[in-house]
Amino acid sequence: MDWRNYIHSNPDILAGKPMIKGTRIPVVFILDLLGTGWTEQQIMENYPSLTQEHLKAIYLFSSEALKEDSYLELSQLEY
Repeated sequence: MDWRNYIHSNPDILAGKPMIKGTRIPVVFILDLLGTGWTEQQIMENYPSLTQEHLKAIYLFSSEALKEDSYLELSQLEY
């Protein structure tokens, strides 16, 4: 699967945040839902335009983004 078929960025929409094609749903929003305990099923029920393929694309996109060479040290982040 190529996540680029499902996720794009446009500087004129949502300040260029990566979002699911055909929607105004940013990738980070779905990741936040998952992080707060939503299940994939709950997400797809509440956002019926999303499919399992969209969620797989989000995971692949996120994984690729984390492979970048620069990171913030977690100890420097304030909670």
